[in-house]
Amino acid sequence: MTQEELFKNLISHTKEYGFIFPSSEIYDGLSAVYDYGQMGSELKNNIKRYWWDSMVKLNQNIVGIDSCIFMHPKIWKASGHVDAFNDPLIDNKDSKKRYRADVLLEDYIAKIEAKIDKEVAKGRKKFADNFDEAQFRATNPNVLREQKKVDEVREKMAKALNDNDLAALKQLIVDCEIVDPISGTRNWTDVRQFNLMFSTQLGNISDETGTLYLRPETAQGIFVNFLNVQKSGRMKIPFGIAQIGKAFRNEIVARQFIFRMREFEQMEMQFFVRPGEELEWFSHWKQKRLAWHLAMGLGEGRYRYHDHEKLAHYANAATDIEYNFPFGFKELEGIHSRTDFDLSRHQEFSGRKIQYFDPEQNISYVPYVVETSIGVDRTVLAVLSSAYCLEKLENGEERAVMKFHPALAPVKIAVLPLVKKEELISSAQKILDELKLDFNCQYEEKDTIGKRYRRQDAIGTPYCVTVDFETISDNKVTLRHRDTMEQERVSIAELHAIVEAKVSMKRLLEKI
Repeated sequence: MTQEELFKNLISHTKEYGFIFPSSEIYDGLSAVYDYGQMGSELKNNIKRYWWDSMVKLNQNIVGIDSCIFMHPKIWKASGHVDAFNDPLIDNKDSKKRYRADVLLEDYIAKIEAKIDKEVAKGRKKFADNFDEAQFRATNPNVLREQKKVDEVREKMAKALNDNDLAALKQLIVDCEIVDPISGTRNWTDVRQFNLMFSTQLGNISDETGTLYLRPETAQGIFVNFLNVQKSGRMKIPFGIAQIGKAFRNEIVARQFIFRMREFEQMEMQFFVRPGEELEWFSHWKQKRLAWHLAMGLGEGRYRYHDHEKLAHYANAATDIEYNFPFGFKELEGIHSRTDFDLSRHQEFSGRKIQYFDPEQNISYVPYVVETSIGVDRTVLAVLSSAYCLEKLENGEERAVMKFHPALAPVKIAVLPLVKKEELISSAQKILDELKLDFNCQYEEKDTIGKRYRRQDAIGTPYCVTVDFETISDNKVTLRHRDTMEQERVSIAELHAIVEAKVSMKRLLEKI
């Protein structure tokens, strides 16, 4: 099965089992907008809790806020979003489809890198234990030829983007002979810039003075509350402010399921530091954030750093943590050294002094900022795509199973009477009443026990507890493990502790 086929199966699975639905589906849906179902909302909330606890609970110098979606329009002028929050777009005249010019080039680069990986794989197979990958990449003529193409395209793309040279960007697409994936032609328009912010009106004012924007990021809500948090919390540099919230971008090229949406959720932390110390903290947060991802057990080889070749207008260093989605390596989280750009700009545009008095240095200054910004929805997709498995069983059957980390699983434990008999139902309900105070549980009594196990596998429940007729006499139940399908008899009195040891959020937090 190809990655594309697997991805389609995953999307179908998420709908069938209540993870993610197309929004407004009974009205034929709304492009690039999705709703989270009963399982998806639980998974999403568990991911958000894991992030929040890792930031706010584990760090005494990081606190959380919740700022508004609507903000004063001058904020977006100060941040540069009104003038510079654009995507370079290009249309194919034959398919009438619109694409981000930089994404077309990145996809082109990815295809060349895939060729390189195949060449490396052949070398590994040929030389076996004697294979030296670094030496192979540095000496193999095919790899060197393809890598030269990658380096040249990256360099030219970075220069065109940094210079805002749209003509050069189109010329690079032409030179690379990139074709439209639908029409197969190279009949491209010129590249144009398109602002991504949604606008709306305040009250009954219909002119420009009443124009508001749906926030395209959550970071500015942190910056404009810097002094409020610092003074009310008596915070000392270095310290951070964390926030989880909705953001909105009028993405023209929204695609790849929930990877790129017009309404999405971010988890951002802005860490305020002394000027001159920002790159040290930038390195610190690069390592800390990767450790956070690795703790979820999605696979170390699925992650990589990607340093920015085009720096944002506010940054002096930036890197992405990329994840290998079914459609290739894409950005999952960004770590940016934003210098003092944001606070200085808000100080300038608001006319208010936004500085920190450092008692150790006995001076006032505008702090520098290191940002960590991660998409909730992209993390959900990474977790889903890693967890989804189709397994062939010994009896020839196939089972679909979501192998979530137990702490992230939407349902922690299912309580199942073996058959629909009153005495078993009564015992199962008593067990459920005890467990549900601490864990998200499900109770099922319909269909055979085998079918119920399969349904729990499909939503990723780590444990199933089966109550049978022996339970009434020996106070034991059968505990089934999702990943191995092994079953063991355990005492009802021990059940809570066994489950707690595996599904507690502590299991994730202690790894980072």
